Amino acid sequence: MAPSYRRYAPQLRSQDDLRISSLRSSTSVAGRPPYIVATLLNFGRGATSVYRRYAPQLRSGGDLRIRAGAVRVRRVPVADGRAIRLTPAGVDKGGAVFYTLFKNAIFRPIIKYLYGARVEGEQHIPTAGGVILASNHLDAGDTVVLPAMIRRQVTFPAKAELFQGNRGPFSKLVAWFLRAVGQVPLDRSGGRASLDGLAPVLEVLARGGCVGIYPEGTRSPDGRLYKGKTGVARMALAAEVPIVPVAMKNSQVTRKAGLPWIDHPVVVIGEPLDFSRYYGRVDDPRTLRWVTDQVMAAIHDLSGQTYVEAYGTSVKSGSLTPTEADARILSRPGVNTKEPELPPA
Repeated sequence: MAPSYRRYAPQLRSQDDLRISSLRSSTSVAGRPPYIVATLLNFGRGATSVYRRYAPQLRSGGDLRIRAGAVRVRRVPVADGRAIRLTPAGVDKGGAVFYTLFKNAIFRPIIKYLYGARVEGEQHIPTAGGVILASNHLDAGDTVVLPAMIRRQVTFPAKAELFQGNRGPFSKLVAWFLRAVGQVPLDRSGGRASLDGLAPVLEVLARGGCVGIYPEGTRSPDGRLYKGKTGVARMALAAEVPIVPVAMKNSQVTRKAGLPWIDHPVVVIGEPLDFSRYYGRVDDPRTLRWVTDQVMAAIHDLSGQTYVEAYGTSVKSGSLTPTEADARILSRPGVNTKEPELPPA
């Protein structure tokens, strides 16, 4: 029998004071301490509010320990409205040193001066605090061009298997590089595994980091914009952060004199999208779909791409033929999606 799960709502009143506004009793199962799920609000310095799913373990009647994430809570009095002490677990600099070194010494000079890249609208990216950059995905060059051309450090969730380094020397090098520059693994297997796999991404956002994501979930098979997957909405509504739409143009990698070449790539950045009225609605499929479609519509307006109301992965796998994809072209994303209603105040 699985442990009994309960939802708590602790609220951080100051950096060292966590107040439990709602507390439910939870019983042990088979003599083991029960696990609970905590929702952290207004968590951490500089964060307006952050929603996090943890798996804290109730070790005794007066001790609640959050084992994962950016904080550890010890000696928690189990009573409604009682203040508890919060001990920061230590700030992970997210590979800032190696990230800055590789960016400024290698990637930025090549991309900006050799490839002739430029960026438009960087002023729309908040200079501090958690934020998601949601971009179209034309080619592998996107993941290099975007972070090289903006000031903020960008964390891209990468396939979890890339961090394993178990496929030879090159895979070990890739795994080391991803960790060195502060990238995080993302479980893309689907279902509950992927939902739980968002924890590393939410940690970055909780620390006030900048996360880059490709809502399409894959590179475009033909240069068109495809339907976005709802993971980007779930991240934003869970972490309670804005989404900044980004359009990559001319970022396809070709060959010139046998070397990788990107011809005058352009990064176009739009104004932040505010979905604060839907924060916390991470389990509502209609809300997730509507938010995702709004993000894709903003990307579409920046990129000018033709939009196909189908997943790019379906075209790549062959389950959707090019002719069938052509039949699903729409004027822009979200034209058939109704905005979800909010519950009465």
